[in-house]
Amino acid sequence: MTAFANVTIKKKANIYFDGKVTSRTITLSDGSEKTLGIMLPGEYEFGTQKPEFMEITAGELSVQLPGFDDWVIVAAGQSFNVPGEAKFRLKVRTVTDYCCTYLD
Repeated sequence: MTAFANVTIKKKANIYFDGKVTSRTITLSDGSEKTLGIMLPGEYEFGTQKPEFMEITAGELSVQLPGFDDWVIVAAGQSFNVPGEAKFRLKVRTVTDYCCTYLD
């Protein structure tokens, strides 16, 4: 999906790591939420509450998912899942655009 119809967008940005990672929250007509964001090159660790589905729409990063030692390269057009109540690490190689879907 390249566009979302009938959404509400929160004006206030989610800003992390001194502005190196930012996103905006959108709420779809069914009440589900996503964030659309940009990550600048760097290394980051995130924590989840709910399971997440991360789509990389531009750029490239490596992800280390919970319970794994290996890093996996994820580029534009690829995605990965993160379990809820978990931490995961990212090494962002280039400016990266993403869409995060929160799963129930």
